[in-house]
Amino acid sequence: MNTPINGNDLKDLGYAEGSLIGIALKCNRKRTGLTKEQMLEKYKDALANPESYLEEALFGTLAQAVIDKANEKPEDFIALNQNPPAYALYGENHIEEGARKQMDIAMQLPVTVAGALMPDAHQGYGLPIGGVLATKNAIIPYGVGVDIGCRMALSVYDIPELFYYENEDKFKRELLAHSKFGAGHGFHGQYKTDHAVLERKEFNNHSFIKNLKDKAWSQLGSSGGGNHFVEFGILEFAQDDKVLNIPKGKYVALLTHSGSRGFGATVAGHYTKMAKEVCNLPEIARNLAYLDLESELGQEYWIAMNLAGDYASACHEVIHDKMEKALGATVLAKVENHHNFAWKEHYNGEEVIVHRKGATPAGKGVMGIIPGSMTAPGFLVRGKGEEQAINSASHGAGRQMSRTKAIKNISKNEMKSILKDHNVTLIGAGLDEAPMAYKDIHQVMAAQTDLVDVVAKFTPKMVRMADDGSRED
Repeated sequence: MNTPINGNDLKDLGYAEGSLIGIALKCNRKRTGLTKEQMLEKYKDALANPESYLEEALFGTLAQAVIDKANEKPEDFIALNQNPPAYALYGENHIEEGARKQMDIAMQLPVTVAGALMPDAHQGYGLPIGGVLATKNAIIPYGVGVDIGCRMALSVYDIPELFYYENEDKFKRELLAHSKFGAGHGFHGQYKTDHAVLERKEFNNHSFIKNLKDKAWSQLGSSGGGNHFVEFGILEFAQDDKVLNIPKGKYVALLTHSGSRGFGATVAGHYTKMAKEVCNLPEIARNLAYLDLESELGQEYWIAMNLAGDYASACHEVIHDKMEKALGATVLAKVENHHNFAWKEHYNGEEVIVHRKGATPAGKGVMGIIPGSMTAPGFLVRGKGEEQAINSASHGAGRQMSRTKAIKNISKNEMKSILKDHNVTLIGAGLDEAPMAYKDIHQVMAAQTDLVDVVAKFTPKMVRMADDGSRED
């Protein structure tokens, strides 16, 4: 087995962060008969003397890329705005530098009109997670994100708190029976569910997504990997809510978090690749490649994105309908909101495309759900319509540890202990989703009091996630 070589090893040799490192790492996967030290020496020499390696089977592609990179000129790329507009920043003291830098770059795009960074922000690809970006007539696939239309959905039942504690076995049984998790997992044969979204004409007329219908059908009503969940909890209204018509009190509620599964991930990957081919941005901004919304490609992506969002909503609807029937409960209210999406909205009197990557719509009176972690409360909120935030709020607590760091630093015993302390039953989930990997939700909420009003508090009690902690397929 080849000794791993990572991006940091290559940076130490002088490789700049960007596409060259990706090409170089592909060479390492194909190496035979060379030790790590010998391979690193080759990498160093190929960077310094690429002409000598052009004919080599292993390093030829890398050598050509090094030469091409050296010959690049500023005029080969779309120019970035060197005097970008300022953007609103919430919870500044708890946002990592990487997320700030990504937002700074996004603000330099020539199509950018305005931006905002939410208090749960952390580094992602292209636009940071927690980033909100308004653009003029342009759509950025990585500004939307990979899990298109990912969303929260809440059903409030006419079931009092005590009933849950007296019937935990029943709730666990129904949770196991009516949810399915993990990358690539879905339903087959008689277990497949029909939904009107599958009859949408786009599945037949759209040149790229028509081949994804079978995948979409099999995964309908399932949830992905990573931080996706289906959970029961207690929702507490401190006072009557006239809009939802729910009296003060505590109610059993179902909360789900998932997106457009493999369908959306495939759409995101395809159109990100296409955008990079037609939008030649400098290396530093390459993951923010955008499509002109009036172009054929831009319209293709817009149609596919909206279908993926509706499909994600259908997945939640299937889960919530199954659970309502299984419990024999009456639903007092349903609330749903989504992120990883782009909307046509008005800002400062002009139509813009608002990308919310891991950020929740929070226009005046708009309902939203902002979860904490599997042991921290979530909040049912109502937006205040803050224009500086581009009518947005956080989509959760946000990570304070990467998945890799969480797995290395959090033990199974520590995770079991915190679950026990909070009286939470957990089904599945890896250490990368441990509560300690997330920011303090109370700090996040304190940083956005100008953006949302809290309507009710949700306390998780029984949580199901992917058994293997897998990411989306």
